Amino acid sequence: MGGPVFSREAWARNAALYETIRTMPFNAELAAGTLSRARFRHYILQDAHYLLGFGRALALAAAKAPDPDAFVLFARAAEEAVVVERSLHEGFFRQEGIGPETFAATPPSPACDHYVSHLLAVAHAEPYPVVLAALLPCFWIYREVGRDIHARAAADNPYRAWIDTYAGEDFSLAVDRVIAATDASAADASPALAQRMHRAFTHATRLEWMFWDGAYRQAGWPV
Repeated sequence: MGGPVFSREAWARNAALYETIRTMPFNAELAAGTLSRARFRHYILQDAHYLLGFGRALALAAAKAPDPDAFVLFARAAEEAVVVERSLHEGFFRQEGIGPETFAATPPSPACDHYVSHLLAVAHAEPYPVVLAALLPCFWIYREVGRDIHARAAADNPYRAWIDTYAGEDFSLAVDRVIAATDASAADASPALAQRMHRAFTHATRLEWMFWDGAYRQAGWPV
């Protein structure tokens, strides 16, 4: 169940869930350019919180990496999560008039808090292959959603900068490297460890849906 086909099997197992993500209202309206500014504002504020936690989880993956190439891959990914992608958010922050004080005063939403807490718990407690399986959906699903939206988005879509980032070749190559590292980590996995990897991949995929759904509903803490 592990081995070089882990990523293909994981994607196949979650194909219906990916289709639910691809067609959910947030992404459908983002592609059409009709997503409300309030919903996108909620999303980018939460995504900025998420990327800080995601970067920490990537750094922990780097610390657990069994070889120098994998260490460098995830250390660089951690840096890019915090530095490169934050520059994208900052551009939208300027457009929306969001300053540092607004960001600091906006707590992580329930979905964001759940996702970050899950990734950090896995990164601390689980072995390296399971950590990679939990991190992979964020890379892979964003690429596929970005490509799908790019193919049907108008040139004057107000969210073009977001679309172009995740549909771009640089991001795609980075995703390919993470897929390859995850498959390599699964090569010698026992059936039990492979099952843990699949559970981690599926749970993170569900949390991808929850994150976008929460942004669409502008969900906050009920109490």
